[in-house]
Amino acid sequence: MAEYDLTKTLSAYLDRNLASTFLEFLETQDIYPRDDILQAKLDLLEKTNMVDYIIETYLTLHGLDDDADVPEEYQQKRAAVLEQLEDFREKEEVLVRIFNAENMNKLRSEKDHTKLIETLAAQFGYKPEMLDDMYELSRLKYSIGNYNQAKGFLSVFRMLAPASDPRVSSAMWGLLACEILNDNFKDALACLDELKEMMKSDRVIPLQLLQQRTWLLHWSLFVFFNYKEGDKDGTELLIDMFLDKDYLNAIQTLAPHLLRYLAVCVIMNRSRKKRNFSDLIRVIQQESYTYRDPITEFLECLYIQFDFDGAQDKLRACTDVIVNDFFLCHRLDQFLESARHLIFETFCRIHQVISIDMLAQKLNMNPEDAEKWLVDLIRNARLDAKIDSKHGLVTMGSQHISPYQQVIEKTRVLYQRTNNLLYCFEKKFGLRGDALDRPIHN
Repeated sequence: MAEYDLTKTLSAYLDRNLASTFLEFLETQDIYPRDDILQAKLDLLEKTNMVDYIIETYLTLHGLDDDADVPEEYQQKRAAVLEQLEDFREKEEVLVRIFNAENMNKLRSEKDHTKLIETLAAQFGYKPEMLDDMYELSRLKYSIGNYNQAKGFLSVFRMLAPASDPRVSSAMWGLLACEILNDNFKDALACLDELKEMMKSDRVIPLQLLQQRTWLLHWSLFVFFNYKEGDKDGTELLIDMFLDKDYLNAIQTLAPHLLRYLAVCVIMNRSRKKRNFSDLIRVIQQESYTYRDPITEFLECLYIQFDFDGAQDKLRACTDVIVNDFFLCHRLDQFLESARHLIFETFCRIHQVISIDMLAQKLNMNPEDAEKWLVDLIRNARLDAKIDSKHGLVTMGSQHISPYQQVIEKTRVLYQRTNNLLYCFEKKFGLRGDALDRPIHN
């Protein structure tokens, strides 16, 4: 299924450390020749300072066991990295002493930036040039794969750096990468939200802002597909972000391949918001000439063409796509269950009496399993339906919507639309909210 592999496409929007996780995953899949994956991994790692990892990959690729067999350039690179670490050793010791856990707890309570710097200088001998040391040291630690220490220095840098420092944005991206690579997805989500807010406040040209949002969308995949807090699942947060008009514009302009992940999340959260489906289907139709895969084509068959045989074929193909996708491979069962629900719900809207054998074929199940699945579905979803096991039929009850419910559905967003209209009116005519209570004269 190399045709639908997005590794190369996604990696273009990630840094090397994050992209290397894709290649580690591909080593366990049967998509590309193993040596090709190892060579690509080696080419990627050679641009980092993770020398031990580079040597390990080289030995595996060439079937060697002894470090003495690796090229001299790797040994020289290791010596250069060790020399850099030695050059920073004294500065690092000073920074670690000043910003230990006890002092950090005291310093976090100080909200005034100027007073914070004065306190550090008076009590701990802090000097402004230490901020530069901290930033460079965090970059070095990150480049050698020491993400915990890199995170620590970046966190202190963010606390001390003035908002006008151009490195603040880079530090936030670095923090996000560290949290992801440390599998700390709760804090990664906080970094993600902070970057979104920074993009709202920063004054950058529209093209640059579009590119930043596109990068953030790709990095967010690591967070959303791994984050879970109680009943809150990261895939729900992905839907909210990806369907936001600014980020949806970035997807349609630069990254239509991300529709795969949006489609999977909307399918798995099918009962959350019905409007998500209409928005998604509209975008899939608009972008079908630039990006298609079995997952988007499954929704096209089901909701645009009402081709149930085509949807069945695409659902089979979806299995191979999902199994070989870094972010989706652990969501296969959840996706298939939700996709079968969609097929059944759509089928029931069109037919009143349904053959269980025929439905089993549409769902890629045997008749006995299909009947058990239908019993559970009807019971859990409280559907108005009856199963005739003797004749192998499902009879759907009438599903009329009361006029009262129709009025509720039509007026559900009326309040929000009224507020949006009011806001546009104020913006155009420069009126305050209280001024709208008075008549407007020419």
